[in-house]
Amino acid sequence: MRIADVLRNKGSEVVTVAPTATVAELLGLLAERNVGALPVVDAAELIGIVSERDVVRRLHDGGAAVLEARVADIMTTSVTTCAPDDDAAGLAAVMTKGRFRHLPVVVEGALVGIVSIGDLVKTRIDLLEQERAQLQSYIAS
Repeated sequence: MRIADVLRNKGSEVVTVAPTATVAELLGLLAERNVGALPVVDAAELIGIVSERDVVRRLHDGGAAVLEARVADIMTTSVTTCAPDDDAAGLAAVMTKGRFRHLPVVVEGALVGIVSIGDLVKTRIDLLEQERAQLQSYIAS
């Protein structure tokens, strides 16, 4: 299974946030879109990623004042990315080892999607269910 397969099922819409947005604005986007992380894009270039975990850790350290901080102040700048042809199972292992749950998908420097560990698990479960149904059909016939 490739990342392109995951995106085909999930869709490739990517919501992004600007580095100049406030953390409060970021939280609004996360809640509105029901997602756990957003790529940070400036001038069409991926410059970071920011997650709920980033916000929680900064709130713990700095209190409510963090809500007025800029996304650039709390984002992760060392972003692991993948390509549509990458193996999803291998990337799930990378995500688990690196302890992050979201992976931007990039083609020739352009952000074309984002996958979460949940997306990878769901796609794998769907594939296993299809295989089970095919086996049951084969055995029954």
